[in-house]
Amino acid sequence: MSNKIIPQGKYIPASRAGKLIYTAGMTPRVNGQLIMVGPVEADKPLETYREALRQSAENALNAARNALEEGESLDKIVNMLVFLNTSEDFTSHAKIADFASEYLVEQLGQAGVGSRTAIGVKTLPGNCPCEIQLIAMAK
Repeated sequence: MSNKIIPQGKYIPASRAGKLIYTAGMTPRVNGQLIMVGPVEADKPLETYREALRQSAENALNAARNALEEGESLDKIVNMLVFLNTSEDFTSHAKIADFASEYLVEQLGQAGVGSRTAIGVKTLPGNCPCEIQLIAMAK
């Protein structure tokens, strides 16, 4: 995994309960640095935010994989929670969350498709555009 998960506070990137792995919310950081800041704006093309969503999903997937024990692999993504730092007039939450879903499918095939919630919020850490949390199952 090329991107080391560097916690930005007092937490661990992922924790386990049996076969379930719960990741912390992951922002679009590479080596601890945000690759994009600012809210998701309704007047900008959705494509503007593709890399940020994909990076957040990659970080969450890496955190889940790092919680695997020797000999285990990920069975599936159970749930993805997508927080979006949005302008008040933004309403395409599901469409922009698809960028993260597409990344997980590229990495895991159909096992990357789980239930999903996309929520618009007023702010996120560091004024980043998105934060993603995963619940995954180990096998």
